[in-house]
This record gives sequence, C-alpha cells and structure tokens, in this order.
Amino acid sequence: MQKVSKKTKIGIIGLGYVGLNLAIEFSKKFNVVGFEASKNRISELKNGVDKTKEVSKSSLLASKNLFLTNSSENLRICNVYIITVPTPINSNKKPDLKMLLTATKTIGGLLKKGNVVIYESTVYPGATEEECIPVLEKISNLKINKDFYCGYSPERINPGDKKHKLIDVVKLTSGSNKKTANFVDLLYSKIIRAGTYMTSSIRVAEAAKVIENTQRDLNIALVNEFSIIFNSLDLDTGEILNAAKTKWNFLNFYPGLVGGHCISVDPYYLTFKSQQVGYNPKVILSGRYVNDQMGVYVAKKLIKQMKKRKLLRNNNKILLMGIAFKENCPDIRNSRVFDIIKVLTKENLKIEVYDPVADTSRIKKKSYFQFIDSIKKNHYDSIIIAVAHDIFKKMGIRKIRSFGKKNSLIYDLKSIFNNNDVDFSL
Repeated sequence: MQKVSKKTKIGIIGLGYVGLNLAIEFSKKFNVVGFEASKNRISELKNGVDKTKEVSKSSLLASKNLFLTNSSENLRICNVYIITVPTPINSNKKPDLKMLLTATKTIGGLLKKGNVVIYESTVYPGATEEECIPVLEKISNLKINKDFYCGYSPERINPGDKKHKLIDVVKLTSGSNKKTANFVDLLYSKIIRAGTYMTSSIRVAEAAKVIENTQRDLNIALVNEFSIIFNSLDLDTGEILNAAKTKWNFLNFYPGLVGGHCISVDPYYLTFKSQQVGYNPKVILSGRYVNDQMGVYVAKKLIKQMKKRKLLRNNNKILLMGIAFKENCPDIRNSRVFDIIKVLTKENLKIEVYDPVADTSRIKKKSYFQFIDSIKKNHYDSIIIAVAHDIFKKMGIRKIRSFGKKNSLIYDLKSIFNNNDVDFSL
C-alpha cells in the first residue's frame, strides 16, 4: 500500500448525493475518476447539471482533475476505490445489498496489489467484512491485508442542507488493519475541514453510522406519538413542546413524516443484524411502526375534520404542497406523502400535488393524483402543507389561503406558520 501522495488516484463508484460531493472535493487534491452506470447521469453531470441540487454547475465545470464515466474500464488507473452506492431495504424491510455487491464485484475485477477499497454506504455492523471483502477476494484472487486493503468511512451527507456540507462534518474512518486505518484517516483529512475521527475497527464505524439515524428516528417517533395523544386530548402539540423545551436538557424534536433513504431505512439494518444474533429489538421497531403510520394518520385526521365541517364530498379538490421526503430537497424516495395520497384517494378526493423543488421526472403518471406547475386561486376544499420548503414559507399564509375556497381547511404538517393562521397542524 502506497502512501497518500500526488500519485494517489481515486475512483468513486456511485455519483449520487454522497459520491458526487466526494468526487468534487477529492478532485481538488487528487486525480479522480467518477463512475456511474447511468449514461444519462454522466451526460448531465458533464453539462454541469446535478439533479440532486447538491453541487452547483460552476463546481462541476471547474473540476479539472475529475473524469466522469459510465465505463468501469476507466477505473483501472485508480489505486484507491470508494464505493458510495445506495443500500435500501426490500419489500420485507430487510437489507438489500444488491447494488453494494454489484459495485464490489466490479471493483473485484479491477483490483491490483496494493489497492485500497473504502466503503461509505450504510450497512449493518459486520457487512463489510462478512459480505464485501469475501467477494473482493474471490473475484480478484487477492488476499485482504496481504495484497489489498479495505476501509470504511460512513457518509454523513444531509441532502438539502447547505450549512452542514461534506467538509464541515467530522468524518469517521477505519481500516482492515492499523496501517490501513491510518491511510484512510490521512486521505480524508486532506478534504475534511471539520476533522476526522478514527475508530478502532470497521465494525465500530459501521455501528456508529447506523445508530446515528436510528436515534433520530426514535426521537421523531416519540414526538409523533406525543402529537397523536395530544390531538386526542384537544391540546396543541407545538405549544406543549415550546413549553417543555424551556428546560435546558429537553431535546428539540418535532412531529412529522419520516421518509427518505436514511432515517426511514437505516434502523432496519440494525434490527436485521440484531435478529440474526438472537435479539428481537422492541424499541427500534416500535419507533419505525409509529413513523411508518404517520402518513395514514395525517390523511385520516384531514378526512375527520372535513366530515366535521361537512366538506367531504366526491371529487373534493385537495392541494398537497410538497411531495419530496424533506424540505429543500428534490429527492422523493420513500416519501411518506404518498401514504397520504393513497388514503385520500380512497375517499374519491381529487388530489393535485405542487412541488417545484422535487424531481418528479421518474414518477410514472398516476390516475389518482396529478402534478401541477401552478396553483389556481379559490379552487381547493383543503390544503395540506406537507413539506417545509423555503419557497412555501416565502409564499406566506395569506397567499396559500387564497388557493382555497371560502370554507377550505389548511393542514400545516410542519408548523411552518402560526397556529392561529391555519386550521390545524401535527
């Protein structure tokens, strides 16, 4: 294994939220080959277009040491490989490692003596050494810690967050032996302004990553349950939380929909491994159940309020503002807003979705709801503000109110506006 130097050539496998940011930053210090199987994605990036909206056109076009390709053969010149592909769950909510293992097989076929392979994809503790390294060894006919080396440095990208960027968040690092751990740590220290934190093993780094989002998931589940209880008691959840957080050690979490490809997915990686070793986790899975049901709860609450005001009729028009899984982010993967839509359409309500931020190009047209590019005034029986995009905040409640009919309801899921200005919130 060579030292970190100008001769270090880095191959980034997967150019999504994680890989593209890495490729841009590493290309400021090293020669980088960015690989993505999608020819369209590579074409867009070469033209300075990033649909994730994480990297600007100027940053893409200014990266002189970055070569973008959809041919894995172009990765052969590299001596360090960083794998950043998605790790979703399947329909049974079990880890789906297909993309991770496909990327691993690709690199296995390119691996040379002295090379280092680093994984950033979120996995359960043990996955790198139990699933990935054996594949690398088998395909390359090389031996770990003798012929090639492996590291794990979990991604900490927060999509849509312009404050906590890649270089401003401490990076966890680890390696298959001490020498590799030092190499990985030094490599990332070249680009991470916030510094690095070297763990004692790959398994520790894997575990630390998977509990980050699990902890957040559980905290949101708790306040979601608070919200359900307080709504039943006809109490204002937001007012109660504001009162409680006057105590110095009260954690500041708010109710809402939990979707996306991290918080709503990562806990299942930990529970899968836990069940493998004989322990059935109760708290984590309970939190997942609460959060997975919130879209249904929201829809039923709206229906109840519409019935109460005698607004519920066939073909009532509902405006859903936002379909992305989180604010200021184009990603719609695992968005729980779709759960709301499914319940409302069973009541024969006509759903229109407005989200100028979300990337809806890959969604097939649905007969039960419609994407719109502009919003009509005095047109809707109810309005759900589902995502806290800045563009919705700037609209202001007066303009949003004008979209509804005279007796329309506004349901502000994210408490963007004052409670006195909307009909109800979570």
